[in-house]
Amino acid sequence: MNKNRMAQILIPVLALVMLLPQVTAAVALLTGLGIALTFGNPYPTKNYIHLLLGISVAGLGAGMNLETVALAGAQGFAATFFSIAAVFTLGMFLKHLLKVEEQIGILVSVGTAICGGSAIAAVTPVIRAKPQAVSVALGTVFILNALALLIFPSIGHYFEMSEQAFGLWSALAIHDTSSVVGATVAYGPSASEIGTTVKLARALWIVPVTLLIGYLYKPSAVEHGAPQSNTKKPWFILWFIIAAAVVTWIPSLQPAGQFVETIARRLLVLTLFFIGLGLSKETLKSVGVKPFLLGCSLWLITSVVSLIAILKLNFYN
Repeated sequence: MNKNRMAQILIPVLALVMLLPQVTAAVALLTGLGIALTFGNPYPTKNYIHLLLGISVAGLGAGMNLETVALAGAQGFAATFFSIAAVFTLGMFLKHLLKVEEQIGILVSVGTAICGGSAIAAVTPVIRAKPQAVSVALGTVFILNALALLIFPSIGHYFEMSEQAFGLWSALAIHDTSSVVGATVAYGPSASEIGTTVKLARALWIVPVTLLIGYLYKPSAVEHGAPQSNTKKPWFILWFIIAAAVVTWIPSLQPAGQFVETIARRLLVLTLFFIGLGLSKETLKSVGVKPFLLGCSLWLITSVVSLIAILKLNFYN
């Protein structure tokens, strides 16, 4: 039996296994990555990641209290604003220092500063980024996302961070919403609540940052040839808030909300399995040394500085 046929059989079976409560987010991601690198992925699983992520995040809102969500968002507002500005500015500096191509540097920086692949997708048509630049930026962010999901919980336990402090740190330092939720779910329910809320509040900055980049980044200064696709809107933020509001204002629905949250957590694990399947050999090869060094340096600085700040300022501890 050839590898392609083996993948066609294994992937659907493992997708069902991912729905079992015993399977963790990290295991799902590593399983998907292992299948992709060993057998390849004959299925268009990438097409379902955005949809599954949206449903999962919206479902998690059904298990949360809206007042807690609002408080967490308000407390993280200042940290979010200053961290986005600082990370993007640092990214532009490192881009020039490492002599990384202009479009790749902008996409990696905005992806690190806000919310990974969603921010990259939003900025791509604004700067008319070339497909190669988009591929390199997404590959860099996906690799670092996978790494963060695996190591962040261990770091949090080493420093004896509270669940709330770990949730805030994850939201500030991990790129994509899926990996933030995956890491915080493994750490504890309060970590998941804080991390998801702050990360979704952070995702709202896609709109003003994209408009600002479009205003400052002149078309004459970029290379043309990017596909003019529609930007994917993070609609799941609205549904997350609606779900939290419904179970908060109608207490009798809270048991149903807890059930929906449980289903959403399993769908998130399945989403991470699909993300792992997307990290193919081609994706890894497309990321050059300099872009990866830029993304890695920016991510490490962001992670370390935000960790020190949270520990020193005693956030949530």
